[in-house]
Amino acid sequence: MFDGIDLKNLNLGDMINKFQDMAKEQESKNASELFTAKAGGGMVEISINGNSEVVDLKIDDSLLEDKDSLQILLISCMNDIIKQSEENKKRMAMNLMRNLGSFGQK
Repeated sequence: MFDGIDLKNLNLGDMINKFQDMAKEQESKNASELFTAKAGGGMVEISINGNSEVVDLKIDDSLLEDKDSLQILLISCMNDIIKQSEENKKRMAMNLMRNLGSFGQK
């Protein structure tokens, strides 16, 4: 199960510090990523960064008179952008786990 891992040279404190550093680095990278979702042929558009913070929202003026349509399109757009954000977080976690697996290797 632990083939290839030298447990006597494994320093848990160093491993935790390296993992925290990698997580901070990834969070910084995520802040610069941008995800965008559109609904209604672009009548509603939401952009978020990799940390799931909304950075832009565009609403076509024609929707300001039609509350029901605006609500439907906003919900659709928000659901799409949430899915993108969740996928990004999964990728980030997998990358961190992959990097964590290299600690202690000979």
